[in-house]
Amino acid sequence: MVRILKSETNTAPRIDAISPAAALPGGDVEVRGANLGAVATSQSDADRIGGAEWRRPIAMLGELAAPILLSRGARLTLRVPDEAESGRLRILQNGAQSNAVEVRVASLIATGVHAVASPVMDHSGNIYVAFSGQRGQETPVSVFRIERDGEMRPFVRGIINATGLAVDPEENLYVSSRHEGKVYRVARNGAAAVYAEGMGVATGLAFDADQNLYVGDRSGTIFKIAPDRQIFVFATLEPSVAAYHLAFGPDGTLYVTGPTTSSYDAVYAINRDGDIGVLHRGLGRPQGLGVDIAGNVYVAASLRGRRGVAVITPQGETSLAVSGSGIVGFSFVPGGGALLSTSTSVYHVALGVEGWRLV
Repeated sequence: MVRILKSETNTAPRIDAISPAAALPGGDVEVRGANLGAVATSQSDADRIGGAEWRRPIAMLGELAAPILLSRGARLTLRVPDEAESGRLRILQNGAQSNAVEVRVASLIATGVHAVASPVMDHSGNIYVAFSGQRGQETPVSVFRIERDGEMRPFVRGIINATGLAVDPEENLYVSSRHEGKVYRVARNGAAAVYAEGMGVATGLAFDADQNLYVGDRSGTIFKIAPDRQIFVFATLEPSVAAYHLAFGPDGTLYVTGPTTSSYDAVYAINRDGDIGVLHRGLGRPQGLGVDIAGNVYVAASLRGRRGVAVITPQGETSLAVSGSGIVGFSFVPGGGALLSTSTSVYHVALGVEGWRLV
């Protein structure tokens, strides 16, 4: 016998919390509260054994109905519609509605790319994203620039398998080629020249506060390139099956991810001396990452079976910050927002969190 509590049929639904508060279109959001389960169409139906007809609640995100994947008394899971925008979430049930809670939905910026790492933004507000292509493929465009007017235009050509991106204070763009083992410096007019070579399978890029450029060779090495272009081996890690992703924190710690064949991967924390520690272990396929001004680390990964962007506090506590499938890149931008990239598209989401930026 299924028992329906009186409070579930006569009390309005209530939202106490949602997790996460941000999502890509198609991402899942979990709602915690009360009176969120299905109810019988009538009390007489509820009193019978079997044969009752059940009515699930309705989730409204703005003016759109969101599909409900799971509905229980204190827990509900919904899927953000593909056409949804940021808005207020309400749960409707049995003629009553819940309180409204804001859900931030990522907005599409561009599509038709092939990103395998994080997009970056320069100080003028231009966004850069790579078109990497298959191994050894020379694509018509290596890097696109999405300008402040929203138009995406070809910016760099001729770099095979463009992967990692970074910007220096003069707004030069740095691009790694995992096929050539080179790093290119690209001027603001799009002219590219080799900056360093011999970088193995060059993937992730990041600058420290002293303008040393770090390059992740996914075969197991983190290189450090000084401003005078002297090259040092900074650290060695377990090889990655995809790419290393690099980001610095406020205290100078270099955080590194690199997915392996394990479903229990680590986020590495490397201090200024090259000593390697583990910030957190237990993520599935961790990739793009960024750090906020409080030192929390955001990682595109799977956390306890939920895909999106996980956030790790300095104390090692974890939660999901953004829900969504296929996220490979993450980077903070001014104003409390972040850029997210899948293999084909770039999104912006208003997280309300300020990221750490060196320059």
